[in-house]
Amino acid sequence: MANTAQNSPRHGPRPLRYAYQIGAVGEPDRTDRQLYREAIADARLVQAMGYDAAWMVEHHFSDYYPQPNPLLFLSHIAAACPGLGLGTAVMVLPWYDPRRFAEDLAMLQTLTDGELHIGMGRGTAKSEYDAFGIPMETARDRFRECWELTRRALDGGPMTYAGDYTALREPVVLRPAFDRRPNFYGAIGSLESAAIMAGLGLPPLCLSSFPDHLLKRILETWKARTAEAGGNPNATFPISIKCFVAETDEKAREQALQYLPEFFALQVRHYQSDHAPWGDIPGYQQFNKMFANLRSLSDPANLGPYLAMNLVGSPATVARRLQQFADLGFNYFLISNATYGVPRAVRHETIRRFAEEVVPRMQAPAAAAE
Repeated sequence: MANTAQNSPRHGPRPLRYAYQIGAVGEPDRTDRQLYREAIADARLVQAMGYDAAWMVEHHFSDYYPQPNPLLFLSHIAAACPGLGLGTAVMVLPWYDPRRFAEDLAMLQTLTDGELHIGMGRGTAKSEYDAFGIPMETARDRFRECWELTRRALDGGPMTYAGDYTALREPVVLRPAFDRRPNFYGAIGSLESAAIMAGLGLPPLCLSSFPDHLLKRILETWKARTAEAGGNPNATFPISIKCFVAETDEKAREQALQYLPEFFALQVRHYQSDHAPWGDIPGYQQFNKMFANLRSLSDPANLGPYLAMNLVGSPATVARRLQQFADLGFNYFLISNATYGVPRAVRHETIRRFAEEVVPRMQAPAAAAE
């Protein structure tokens, strides 16, 4: 689903594009098998409504999105929804052997006819790191090594690699080979991350939980660093946004206030945010501050500012807020209300209304300024 009113990517802003993040979610007490079927049903509707892609997140060992292998799941979606784009938000690279990660990506790209979007990050759940036996303080270096090896694999031909955690002393050739290049993005956890991802050649994947002024600085920082390095600052800039669209603002707000508090309560448990576990871990200290208000967001009375930052309302209200994100410079919108406990009827109302009543209201930033 693309808004083609914008100029071509070579000469100006890229077209606005829209995707939906599916997930193993549904009414409480459903089995994991049933939750997985819910995600497949969402993907089928997403394709029928003309969205660009279906994306998935990665999480382990909890009720908070029990989907430990997005690439495996997406290979099934590729068969169920031929031609649909697929995405991850995000693959947590420090948990992967880089050789297997590159192979798995190449397999998924070979199996699907759709475009592949691979968002990658370090991960922030200490419980998951502890379960895998991987020290969090090594996350940034492991991320870099996994990405470096994957980038080499994209070129094809024999490759070697010598890193702190991975060594390929004898040349190997990746099979299957990449016959198309996926779109890669680096998850942004702070303004500092924008410069780091620019140095790695990865466009930023942002969250709507950042205030607009910081989102603007993230894009500006990434573009400036990329231009300084001789790269192309005109990229696809995705942003992940929570979205509830209903007939009226009041109805959409009621839905969000009903389902989002449990979503944040699950986050509190999964990330152990009440215990502030990141204070002594290099590269993660800022997350103590970022996650400090999770507990308060599990109370509906405190959700007003969060709802205003995201997409909650009638189609007209949602389109106005979405236009603000577009005017900041974002051009790929990853929306979702697939969170714990949200029933299919509510998810599908948003998927349909967004496609039929929000997207037609959108216009290119350049056109809006005329």
